[in-house]
This record gives sequence, C-alpha cells and structure tokens, in this order.
Amino acid sequence: MNKTLAFLFFALVNFAFSQSTKTVLFVGTFTGDKPDSGIYIYEFNASTGNLTPVSHGSNITNPSFLTISPNGNYIYACTDTKMPDAGSVSAFRFDSISGSLTFLNKQPSGGENPVYVTTSKNNEFVINANYTAGSVSVFSTNTDGSLNPFSQLIPFKGSSINTRRQEKAHIHATVFSPDFNYLFFPDLGSDKIHVFEFDPTKKQPLKASEQLDFVAIPGSGPRHFTFHPTKPVAYCMEELSGMVSAFQVENGKLDSIQRIFSYSKLQEDYNSADIHISPDGLFLYASNRWDHENTLSIFSIDQRNGTLTLVGHQSTLGDNPRNFVIDPTGNFLIVANQVSNNLIVFKRDLKTGLLTKTQTEITVKNPSCLQMRIYGQ
Repeated sequence: MNKTLAFLFFALVNFAFSQSTKTVLFVGTFTGDKPDSGIYIYEFNASTGNLTPVSHGSNITNPSFLTISPNGNYIYACTDTKMPDAGSVSAFRFDSISGSLTFLNKQPSGGENPVYVTTSKNNEFVINANYTAGSVSVFSTNTDGSLNPFSQLIPFKGSSINTRRQEKAHIHATVFSPDFNYLFFPDLGSDKIHVFEFDPTKKQPLKASEQLDFVAIPGSGPRHFTFHPTKPVAYCMEELSGMVSAFQVENGKLDSIQRIFSYSKLQEDYNSADIHISPDGLFLYASNRWDHENTLSIFSIDQRNGTLTLVGHQSTLGDNPRNFVIDPTGNFLIVANQVSNNLIVFKRDLKTGLLTKTQTEITVKNPSCLQMRIYGQ
C-alpha cells in the first residue's frame, strides 16, 4: 500500500469509527508500593483528542503494565511490581457499557518485578515477564477471565558487559509473532532475544527453540519488541545503547537488517523505553528517556524492505516517557511521562509522521503503561 492509498484508507476508517464506536484508554501506574486506584480509565475522542475520565480501580498496588484481552472484556496487569520478594499478575473484568472495572483475582507471578503481560490469540493463556527474577510465567485462564496458578515457569540465565545493569538475565517483554506460533522474549541482561514455540493445546504451551535465539550486540540491552502490521519485519528497542534494531522474520528466525540511533544526541548513558508502529505501517516511534532528552524519535519505514529513516524528534513535554500509545485511527499519539506525572496527547500528521501537541494534557501520578481499544456502541 503506497502512502496516498494508506492515507485515504485510514481517513475512511476513521470516519466509520467515529460514527459507531468509542475508544477507551487504560492507564497503568506505580502507586508508591501501596494499594491505590492504580488503573485509570478514560474515554478518548478520536476526532478531537480529548480525554474524559470514566472510572478507576481500587486497592491495586503498582499495576505497572497492562494488556487487554482479545475480546476487550478483561484487563490483565503486572501488579506488586518493583517490590522485594513480591510480584503478581491480576485479572479484571471491564464493562464497556458502564465503564466499570471489577477485580477478578490475582496469582503470584513466579518471580520479582513482573513488567510485561500479553495474551494468546483466544485468551487461553496469559504470558508474563519477570524482570528482576529473569523468568517467564504462563497462566491459563478460566471462562470468566480469571487466572489459574502458573502452569509453566521458565528461568533464564546469562549476563553481559554492563556489570551494573546486566549482572543477570532480565526479561523485559513477552511478544507474540503475528501468527501466534512463536513468542519473543527480549532479555536486557544477557543481550539476547529468546524465541519459543507456542502450542495452545498443551498445558505447558512454551517450547524452547534455542536455534532461533538472537544474540544482540554486547551492552545493547534489548527491551521492547514489535512487529510490522503487514510485513515480515520486527523491531527492537535497545534500552542501553539508544538504538533501534530492525529484523526480517521468517518462521521465528530473526535476521538483522539495520541498527539506527534513536536519540537526538550522543550521551554517556542511554535509557530507551517503548516502541510502536503506526496502524498504517508507515512510521515507527520510539521513546528516549533521561532529563536532557525525553523525546520521541520518529522514523519512516521503507515499504520495500522495512528499514528505517529518521524523520525527527519530538519533546514529550515531560520527564521519563516510559510508555506511549498510538490510537487505533492513527490520528493521535499519547505519551505517559512517568516522573512528571502527565499524559500528553499529540496529533499525528498521517503523511509526514510528525507530531503536534494538542490542548489535552492529563495529570496522572506515575503513569507507566497505556493501552487503547475501540468498543462498539
């Protein structure tokens, strides 16, 4: 799809969405290691970029990362994160009509500091990454969306050259391939991207495929990982190098095609965070943290081979952009600045990928994760 056709297609899609649907934003936060509201829910106006408060959770501790079930009825959260000798995964039911969030249950995560959860295609399983413990845990779900105790716990070993940050394995994400046949686990600690086969018919659905594991550049620190919506290409945000890596992907095998610098200037240390692709597949965005940076880098994606070209940088107008989300229409991007306690809504130019601040800014204490979904009315 060329850029002109993509622009027209998404303009038509946007109009259809605005006539019959509503878009909901879910915000996960750090609560200061004590129970609090934790999860905040807003209705998002896909025409103006405005956010309207709907509801929030209660008695939740550090729900730092969220994921939405495929049918939109359930929210799964990493909870009790960054707490010593703790860590859990919690399940909630979301009523899209009333906007209410109901706690279902929670299970021990199998290790300290769970940081990323995802669901299988039909919500049979929830897969969690424990950062501090360096492990992955797998939970089967019940028909009501609640979680069973983990049925599989996979520990990882390894280290790398950054002795302060890479003293052991640190799994930072659990990402399915588009066909749901493989799971990719970026390991910041050992500079690897582990690849596992996935079989939802088995109680323990993950099977190691060490021949598929990708060994990254020493000291790069793979963090977040994403796939192109239509092409066999994937991208990894390297936290410790400030680089974005691009890969061709075939049957779970990663073939490196490019590494490109994400920051606006060279620094002594880097602290890259999140990475997402626009719905039309034309642009990639990455968030770059530290007080003297705090930007989103904007890259155009070559539609022939998936390589990236830097378009520019946009200040996140806050401190520590840990996470961001592009709304399903592609018209807006919302960034969560964790330290400055604010969400900033930017308007996206669909042709250039560049961002312009809107009038919408929301105060949320320690926002750490944003997820969006369209619900039918």
